[in-house]
Amino acid sequence: MRIALGLDTDGPLEKTVERATRLRDRGFRSLWSSQIFGPDTLTVLAVVGRELSDLDLGTSVIPIQPRHPSMLAAQARTVQDAIGGHLSLGVGLSHRVVVEGLWGISFERPAQYMREYLDALAPMLRGENVNVQGERVKAVTMGTLGPKGVATPSLLIAALGPQMLKLAGTLADGTVLWMTGPKTIAAHIVPTIREAASAAGRAAPRVVCALPVTVTSDVAGARERLNAQYATYGTLPSYAAMIEREGATGPADVSLIGTKSQVLDQLHELAEAGVTEFSGAPSGTSEEREGALEVLMEYQHDA
Repeated sequence: MRIALGLDTDGPLEKTVERATRLRDRGFRSLWSSQIFGPDTLTVLAVVGRELSDLDLGTSVIPIQPRHPSMLAAQARTVQDAIGGHLSLGVGLSHRVVVEGLWGISFERPAQYMREYLDALAPMLRGENVNVQGERVKAVTMGTLGPKGVATPSLLIAALGPQMLKLAGTLADGTVLWMTGPKTIAAHIVPTIREAASAAGRAAPRVVCALPVTVTSDVAGARERLNAQYATYGTLPSYAAMIEREGATGPADVSLIGTKSQVLDQLHELAEAGVTEFSGAPSGTSEEREGALEVLMEYQHDA
């Protein structure tokens, strides 16, 4: 299992590049960044990757509703060119409260929307022409979008439910997970996506798992803080379903919390469940976050 880190992209670009440089200098070579309400993540990654060409960079994830697939394909291929071919493009559906409440876009039939979107996006990322006339997505191209001659970015989907996992295995290179524990990954995520990929004649899918990590001797205190910090995710239906499937009661129950040896054991459990890349989100006090970085580096060194 490869080790990665979440990259905080809030604030000035210069500071983001400095953070990425510090992480690279400590030995981390894979960084993932989310797209929520801050800077445009793909633009930030283009800058970071241009400065630090030895990093693998990924989005976890870009919501698809505000971006037509032709626009996203052109942008992703441009970033791929800018950073030397090290981009993993993670895309997702976001959540009804955001899509309808903030953007004013219908969230109806999300799986159908994703299927039609991928029918257009996946070949566009390969530089191919498309003519998609779906019920939700229409897209026609007459030439390569973005720079020509660049490697196809790896395409991942934020897939948790059965329909989305089947789409991820059939039309993409894997999935990006959040708030999903090892039991759920082993019994639900990995078997479903692998079966779909095999049936489609595709390579074994990537399973990228992102979770908070806190190294501490005060487990009870850390759990309380994590549940408060990540409380919103327990209210969003897709994540709440994964927490419930795990037999957990809140975000802290699927986070990596404990001493260094305990967190190492939890990392090994994720690897055994089928995770191919773990993206840690160090949380807690400065000492707890530093402990998280150290244990992630230790696991990476021993792997």
